[in-house]
Amino acid sequence: MPTPSLLATSDLHVTHKGNREMLDRIRPLSDGDWLIVAGDVAENTDVIESTLRSLRDRFDTVIWVPGNHELWTTPGDPIQLRGAERYAHLVERCRGLGVRTPEDPYPVWLAGGEEILVAPLFTLYDYSFREPGSTLDDALAHAYDVGLVFTDEQLLHPDPFASRAEWCRHRVEQTERRLEAERAGRRTVLVSHWPTHPGPTTMLRHPHLAMWCGTELTADWHRRFDAAAVVYGHLHIPVTLRYDGVRFDEVSLGYPREWRRRNRQPEPVRRILPPDETRVIRNE
Repeated sequence: MPTPSLLATSDLHVTHKGNREMLDRIRPLSDGDWLIVAGDVAENTDVIESTLRSLRDRFDTVIWVPGNHELWTTPGDPIQLRGAERYAHLVERCRGLGVRTPEDPYPVWLAGGEEILVAPLFTLYDYSFREPGSTLDDALAHAYDVGLVFTDEQLLHPDPFASRAEWCRHRVEQTERRLEAERAGRRTVLVSHWPTHPGPTTMLRHPHLAMWCGTELTADWHRRFDAAAVVYGHLHIPVTLRYDGVRFDEVSLGYPREWRRRNRQPEPVRRILPPDETRVIRNE
């Protein structure tokens, strides 16, 4: 019997023509496979739920973390909750499906007799992935000057927090406590929509966009929490990197215009454990 796999995908953006068809290709490799969905399924609450339901029907366990698109409050969504209330609503919908979230006990993956804690994280970003010495005001001014600003500035509301950065700090503090309490000496697989380390953001075509891509507060978590792997999305640069000997797997599908440039038939799911040795690792 094949060994079960821990698989991952992200940034499915299923409302984009061409991406919904990719859902049918996200299938288990064997009985007992788990699937990580690292955010940005869609913007509409009902579409998010129906997509996760279809995946939950196929896999033994599905683990979801929110991306920025799930947290948007868009005019066309019947659910007009904002910020933390919107996130809490999505968590309850996931629980109704039997999908694991960052608010549930972290599940344990068995790998050759070893217990590995799979930790879905929701830590947001605080604009700290930006050029050293630049102020946030200067960085934002530059973004508006060049016309490349994340839609989060209009649609991702931080309520009841004063800012997304404040919400981020709250989430980081809360998550640190949980990881310390639940890890119990085990290795981890850290799962986040936003990269936990700033390194991957150096690959962005427009460097200033990195400020919407994570927080320096998590930059050492792969060492601090003894990660066997780190899984993330958001950047739409599906690549495997290595920092301090730890694999960082960016598992996004991305928009059709992006994946068609790379491969007319992309693979929308990737194996995290056992490690996919066919993936080329870039040492950073």
